[in-house]
Amino acid sequence: MTGAGVAVADGDFEAVYVTGDGAECRVGLADLGGLRLEDGRPVRSFPSYRGQRNYPGWYWSATMGRRVGFESWVERDHLVALDFDPAVTAVASQPFWLLWRAGGKVRRHAPDFFARLADGGALVIDSRPLERIGERDLEAFTAAGAACARLGWRYAVQGSADPVQAANLRWLAGYRHPRCHDEPAAALLREVFAKPRQLIHGAEMAGDPLATLPVLFHLMWRHELAVDLSLVLSHRSVVRAAAGEGVRG
Repeated sequence: MTGAGVAVADGDFEAVYVTGDGAECRVGLADLGGLRLEDGRPVRSFPSYRGQRNYPGWYWSATMGRRVGFESWVERDHLVALDFDPAVTAVASQPFWLLWRAGGKVRRHAPDFFARLADGGALVIDSRPLERIGERDLEAFTAAGAACARLGWRYAVQGSADPVQAANLRWLAGYRHPRCHDEPAAALLREVFAKPRQLIHGAEMAGDPLATLPVLFHLMWRHELAVDLSLVLSHRSVVRAAAGEGVRG
């Protein structure tokens, strides 16, 4: 580890990150703010072992065009939401170790996600069911929030996602890949849903639903068509054009 012997002074922060080619680097907090953390690697692995209670894995991000790791289903749901959000231009998991001194000892914490935002800002997220946040978690989250505030980054601790919205986004994420796009069918669907109507009716008006539904869901993922995701997505959901809401590539 570069600079591993350097002590962290009281009230100060340092960070460790891993570059895209695997080099581990230690920097001061101010230097962290100038890095493209979305281009780096996770600072720790996602272990899988018999009997574990969490469910780690890899998610192919349409935003990144590559896989991004997660350590639990709670993290997965937050990752899918970040991938869906048109305000997010890049996302990385386990982006850095934050180092600080507490009680005479150097503590460290790796936030779960780093998101680069379209306005040039950044969002750091810790994912944890709120009922499972303990005292040491609170200390780590407080330190992460303070460090992010110094950098002008947003910071959030997110609990379990709303189950209906999370299920809807997981469904739409199944159609996130560009291979689900067919421009002739997409053009018909845009025309059909220029007027709000039920999902299945519009899909049938545009052609054979077996062919049009995957394209319809892809356009919803891309924010070209919109639906109320706070309600269970079904064939009767009302779909409309989403002009002005941004387009996810």
